[in-house]
Amino acid sequence: MDRWARAVRHQLGLGRLLPLGGARDGAWISEQAAGAVLGRAAREMRGLRLGPVRIGLADPADVREPVVPPPPGALPPGPLLVTAEFAATASESEPLPATAARLRARVVAASEGLGLAVAEVDLRVTDLLDEEPEPPAEEPRPDPVRPPGPAAATQSDGDGGANGDERRAAEAALGVRGVDRLTGVLGRPVHIGEQRDEAAALSRRHVRLELAVSAGHRALDVAREVRAAVEQALPGHPTVTVLVTAVG
Repeated sequence: MDRWARAVRHQLGLGRLLPLGGARDGAWISEQAAGAVLGRAAREMRGLRLGPVRIGLADPADVREPVVPPPPGALPPGPLLVTAEFAATASESEPLPATAARLRARVVAASEGLGLAVAEVDLRVTDLLDEEPEPPAEEPRPDPVRPPGPAAATQSDGDGGANGDERRAAEAALGVRGVDRLTGVLGRPVHIGEQRDEAAALSRRHVRLELAVSAGHRALDVAREVRAAVEQALPGHPTVTVLVTAVG
């Protein structure tokens, strides 16, 4: 399953699935989505060209057990490390260490604006620019994936069937302010399964949702509200995991 998940993420360019917030928040975000936000923050700086942004665990031994099942292959909650290379123009008014400090501050602020628990930012200068670089083109936003409509549920499912619950979960998520659309890069936008509670020797339903967050909204706050809304919308109050695959 982990090999399959890694292959899918590689093919779709999602990168790692990063924890949002802490162990009790039940939310993750794709490295691609988080990197795009950090890249936009860097593009606001003049005289700088940012290379690829990588985000991972600052210390693989310093992690927590999440309260809900993570998406396939996701990193466990823990402090994160951001690494990036950049090229910049050098001038007497702002030497490279000052430019790096400003870039680091922007990266930290953008990370906090998402809800990432960034502990370290490692920046490396790879080139000196003679003139200001042209701003890079914005990456196209992926096409939205809508939840299944009423016709998707079979007659035998009824209102209590799996498709009916998927619709209810999708509608509850889309009703949360800051949810731009549902996505489905790892499969269905709403996935309902079972998780085993070893302590109680029982199985409990679990919901995983994939979604995009609108610009101007903190991804972690939106994910928290989606979890609460979906848990209340479905019978039995299942556990809920949220995966953010795009922002803005």
